[in-house]
Amino acid sequence: MHRPKSLLRYCLAVFALFLFESSTAFSQGKLRGMVQDQTSKQALPFSSVAVYSERDSLIGGGITEDNGSFSIDLPLGRFYALVEFMGFDSFKSSVFELSRANANVNLGTVTLQASDQKLDEVVVQGEKTLMELSLDKRIFNVGKDLANAGGTATDILMNLPSVAVDTEGNVSLRGSTNVRILIDGKPSGLVSFKGSAGLRQLQANMVERVEVITNPSARYEAEGMAGVINIILKKDSNQGFNGSFEVIAGTPLNLGFSTNLNYRKNRINWFINYSFARRYQPYVSEQYQEVYENGETLILSQANAGELRGWNNSIRGGLDYFFSEQSIFTASYLWRRTDGRRITEIRYDDYLNSLDNFQGYSLRRQDEKEKEPNSEIALNYKRTFGQKGHELTANFTYLNYWENSDQLFTEYRFDTNGQPAPEEDLVQTSLNDEFENQYLFQLDYVKPIGSEGKFETGLRTSFRDMENDFIVSEENESGELVPLPGLDNIFLYNENILAAYGIIGNKTGDWTYQAGLRVEHTDVETILAETNERNPRNYTNLFPSAHLTYNVSKENAFQLSYSRRVRRPVYNDLSPYVTFSDQRNFFSGNPDLDPEFTDAFELGHIKYFEKGTLFSTAYFRNTVDKIERIRTVNEEGFATTLPYNLNGEKSFGLEFSADYRPKDWWKLDLNLNFFHANIDGSNIQSDFEARTTSFLARQTSRFTLDGGWDLQLRANYDARQKTAQGVRKGIFFIDLSASKQIMQERGRLILTANDIFNSRRNRYIIEGENFFTEGDSQFIRRQINLTFSYQINP
Repeated sequence: MHRPKSLLRYCLAVFALFLFESSTAFSQGKLRGMVQDQTSKQALPFSSVAVYSERDSLIGGGITEDNGSFSIDLPLGRFYALVEFMGFDSFKSSVFELSRANANVNLGTVTLQASDQKLDEVVVQGEKTLMELSLDKRIFNVGKDLANAGGTATDILMNLPSVAVDTEGNVSLRGSTNVRILIDGKPSGLVSFKGSAGLRQLQANMVERVEVITNPSARYEAEGMAGVINIILKKDSNQGFNGSFEVIAGTPLNLGFSTNLNYRKNRINWFINYSFARRYQPYVSEQYQEVYENGETLILSQANAGELRGWNNSIRGGLDYFFSEQSIFTASYLWRRTDGRRITEIRYDDYLNSLDNFQGYSLRRQDEKEKEPNSEIALNYKRTFGQKGHELTANFTYLNYWENSDQLFTEYRFDTNGQPAPEEDLVQTSLNDEFENQYLFQLDYVKPIGSEGKFETGLRTSFRDMENDFIVSEENESGELVPLPGLDNIFLYNENILAAYGIIGNKTGDWTYQAGLRVEHTDVETILAETNERNPRNYTNLFPSAHLTYNVSKENAFQLSYSRRVRRPVYNDLSPYVTFSDQRNFFSGNPDLDPEFTDAFELGHIKYFEKGTLFSTAYFRNTVDKIERIRTVNEEGFATTLPYNLNGEKSFGLEFSADYRPKDWWKLDLNLNFFHANIDGSNIQSDFEARTTSFLARQTSRFTLDGGWDLQLRANYDARQKTAQGVRKGIFFIDLSASKQIMQERGRLILTANDIFNSRRNRYIIEGENFFTEGDSQFIRRQINLTFSYQINP
């Protein structure tokens, strides 16, 4: 394809234009001063200082340092300064003059008075996390949650309200696995081929905050029925040298090191993040299955035991160049590599009609070696203008991903007496190379309207090419490896998405409203290269959104919202490649899938109390063409699972998030999510219909003790839930953490024990017209970690 190259040239031209616009003549004068809180006399770092001409045109500006000081280069002329800080009344200076005779002006100490006005965004700060609530998202600053120490991004998500992570690393939001996960607001190779399970490769220490957006506005791409989870990586921009590092040791084997460093000198801020991990992950599973054919019952009792040993390396570096505090260019490069070795031992015990009639057993072994290099290049330009909230942002991202998997399978059959049956032995190989290239360009513009309103608009283009070159072979009687029919091909996936959006919002009295519309044109084609099978898809859709907030008082507010979402079938959903790690259970994609669409409605309420906060939400989702994986079993007892479009699903629920501080040293957090869903899969099979009522519950207690000690206890319960074909049983587990400040509070030791009772198991029942299957698996074992973290320049 030539479009990505053309797009790259276009993006570079746009950035060049921005850089040229920003490289104005250097200043000839300087404005200095200090900003403090009028009451406490404490410095106010990160206050904004804007300088205007007498005709109210913005000339320059900056932000204050940690000690509240500022120094701004300006041309000669007559100006005034406007000093602002969130939650404080602004300060406007008298007019001053910069001339050749007086090139330096010092405003002295500027004191700001705390404002009694209500804010559009309410910040709730607690000891465990800091949560910000805005019109369309919740933001969690995750650094103080002890359970995250020594873990990965998956562990962070597991500890957030509304979010659940199953034993295989799959993420769900309010009970739905159809959630869009972004890294720094963009797609990432960590959630590409492997789905959200790839987040286990990202160290928790590299994450600054997580945005949970359950009903996104038109600003966000429409992908993700349940919403968007945006993981923001760490980067500092304070003057001078700043940094931190973390060392981890745990059992099962978890050795790691990570560091976050930055150095800012005048206009340039350099930053680098590095993490390394060496892990050993054991896993076990069991399965019991009955297949009913020709008046007989084939019974299978299966036991799996395996381990994954791997190395993860990740480095991210770049710079911010400040043409001014209002004009910033950022360039970064991210490189990751994972090398792993997976060994799985499987035993199949076969019976006929009853467990008293043993038919023999088989032993199968999977030996897989995999390599996963991944790189990303990101260029970003942000321009802020004189009016607060007036900004232009341009972003270009290139993502490259490759995975090589080399697997050897051996299987040996034994008869009823335990004697070898070599005529039924198998030797198979699976070679699989997966590639991805993605080019993304996005332009966003925000313009305030009046004193409270704003208009947003933007464009987004995404070009994505993916390739899966696979061949599965089996050894014949002469010892030659022969490709299996239908499993020697090259699967190509080409996706082009063009999008534009517009949003308008304002505030009238106690009412705040926002309405938006996004249009997306999707062009997708899948190709089986060896057989020249093509399946093109081309469609254009509108995605409206609306948010309405009513502030009853400063402590009491309601919010109503709506958005339309889409889930497009992607690589794993469409690829016909069949996994052969389990000879009795095969998984693949379905090239004939259609996208699913969802209309989502929410009514939220937030109430602040003297010692706590209660955030509650009622929601409803109507989904058509719901994508769900369906299991079928043939007459020999071999099962195949692949995705299909069901008629749809209607679901509604209530969610409560609360924090309460009964004592100064004791803080409680509670998250409850109750939901009901009606699933209609009658188009696949007449009895594929289910009504399920379930809930998620999470409670956290944090204790702040003398001597720099903190303790944290968290209980999690994911209740039983019906599916179109059966039931997923409940999951309960408890996490315990403790930390101690050391080294003049620059260092901290953290001990975490996740799933202390080793009870986090995935248990399920699946039924079809001719079979019954019951399973029990545990892919994440109890983990105990000791972490040492140190702040180099706090």
